[in-house]
Amino acid sequence: MNQLQRNLCGGLAALACFLNPAQAGLFTDPDPNWKEGDFALPPAPRETALREIPVDDASRNRFLLDERSLTVGGDAVVRYVLVVRTAGGAENVTFEGIRCEVGGWRMYATGRPGGEWALARDAAWQPIIETAYNRPRAALAKDYFCDGMVPPRDREEVLRRLRDGRPQTK
Repeated sequence: MNQLQRNLCGGLAALACFLNPAQAGLFTDPDPNWKEGDFALPPAPRETALREIPVDDASRNRFLLDERSLTVGGDAVVRYVLVVRTAGGAENVTFEGIRCEVGGWRMYATGRPGGEWALARDAAWQPIIETAYNRPRAALAKDYFCDGMVPPRDREEVLRRLRDGRPQTK
């Protein structure tokens, strides 16, 4: 391998770490004793339980959270079902969790037609990075779920924030 090829490979490896620090092994838990609690896959979202979340004025997508699915676990993970509807009519349904303490999120499963769930292939915790893809997670964490690095007191507090239609005050 010549010098140019070595430099190119090194640059691509560095770029991969920058673009996805979790997969590069850079997402570490400050509490090595933390254990994720048990959870169950929620029922499929119901239209009447969906609440739109203001995420980004530039996006043509609609972001909706299924209020019935929202939990704040004893492990301090806020779990929820997120529904993303595109302007073209496509719909993506995911069951996810946000851990305020580490600023991380995890996808547990994706929704399938008929209300079934398919477990996520890559279900590792990842940092919430302000990108177009992660914008709904960043908005949920910052504006509704977390008090800095502390999770909300309970489910009712999150629902109050969502129903008021405005983020928490800082």
